Amino acid sequence: MKLFRTITSTVISALVIVNSASASATVLAAAPTEISRLSDETLRFYDYWKSKYLVKNPYSHDETQYYVFYGDETYAKAGHEVPVTVSEAHGYGMLIAASMADYDSEAKEIFDGMYRYYKAYPSSIGHNLMAWQQSDNGSALVNSNGADSATDGDLDIAYSLLMADKIWGSSGVINYKKAAIDAINDIMKYDVNQEEWLLRLGDWAYDVEKGDKYYSATRSSDFIVQYMPVFAEATGDDRWLKLYSGTYSIINSITDAYGTGILPDFIIKDKNGSFVPAPANFLESENDGNYYYNSCRTPWRISMDCLINKNADAKKFADALNSFIINKTGGDPWEIMAGYTPKGEAISDWNDLCFDAPFIIAAACSEDKTWHNEVRKMCLEYEDDAYYGDTITMLCLIVDDGGWIVPESKAEPVMGDVNCDGVFNIADVTAVQKWLLNSSTDLKDWKAANFIDDNRLDVFDLCAMKRELLRQQSN
Repeated sequence: MKLFRTITSTVISALVIVNSASASATVLAAAPTEISRLSDETLRFYDYWKSKYLVKNPYSHDETQYYVFYGDETYAKAGHEVPVTVSEAHGYGMLIAASMADYDSEAKEIFDGMYRYYKAYPSSIGHNLMAWQQSDNGSALVNSNGADSATDGDLDIAYSLLMADKIWGSSGVINYKKAAIDAINDIMKYDVNQEEWLLRLGDWAYDVEKGDKYYSATRSSDFIVQYMPVFAEATGDDRWLKLYSGTYSIINSITDAYGTGILPDFIIKDKNGSFVPAPANFLESENDGNYYYNSCRTPWRISMDCLINKNADAKKFADALNSFIINKTGGDPWEIMAGYTPKGEAISDWNDLCFDAPFIIAAACSEDKTWHNEVRKMCLEYEDDAYYGDTITMLCLIVDDGGWIVPESKAEPVMGDVNCDGVFNIADVTAVQKWLLNSSTDLKDWKAANFIDDNRLDVFDLCAMKRELLRQQSN
């Protein structure tokens, strides 16, 4: 069983239960009792990734900014404007930088520089979200192809800010927690369809009319379900739990329909109200209804919720996917092809790292350790790849090592709750009374009974405690 890294060594658990006929959404978000160290091979991969893809914005002179280079060529080489990064890449970079806080002395500087870059390129719709693409025109990095957002980048940036708050706190120059809450609230407003309870394709789909083909459309690579209970806890907004349940309803419907665990790039709602693969050229390509270069990330994104939250629907998804891919490849990860139909027919005849690495996480959900080890070994032996495959591999290695940071709440203690069962009642009054009588009663948190606030516990606190309990019972 893997252990997932938190910043504190104490366990603070949050039990979230969502009632849903279509999704088994019981989540035990418990912080582990120890810190898992990243493996040497993961740290070596990070050094390679950092040197190849992390770039300082050369046009920002007043402040240091960093971004993740995702392009094919630079302006200097091309001699004309070229795209250099997208919010997807930026979110990945912020997640990686936060995850390396214990290993890279420059991690906070990098993260803060990436935060400043994110704030310098806001979406024109959700102002706490990031415009999806920037290009280098030789004198500046400028928004290109619109200044709206992409949902996956929005989600990753918001989660990374919660990670930063957990690691470094929010009392410094950057209030990470406030920035996270602002982003999360904008995601809920602009990126979530609150009638269908699904993730929109980006904030640009915020005001599409009901009946428009994009109204009920969603992108499976945005199904980062592990984040949703965390966002609910961080904001106190239970709508995130509705989205959590709604997202699993979609995942389950496709998994049940085809049995492969293969999710298409884009999913739409048909005239019968069922979620089905989008038609060809729905938004990006002829493979919009297939498992292609968007949904190749789903084995990682969804299976994380199995590893971290033990979600039963995520386990069901991972089991279906593992069974399919092991059978399809004969147990040889080099035979994973770059794309499949939902029924499981290969649509390409080549292997690509961005399709391979996510299966590390799906495989980690199974009992087949041989398959898991073979997939991981293959990804580490892969020759130098492009931004997409390398960056997905970097994140999957962090998760697989147990190094993923799960921000957990530090709930304020309940006044009067000396036995730490989460409520203040007559049992707490009785416990304090026995303690004052020199009983052997153990008070787990005596300060919870310090009603007089004089840093001591005596009969005056007991009297005040009784009055407060009577007041609460009479309300």
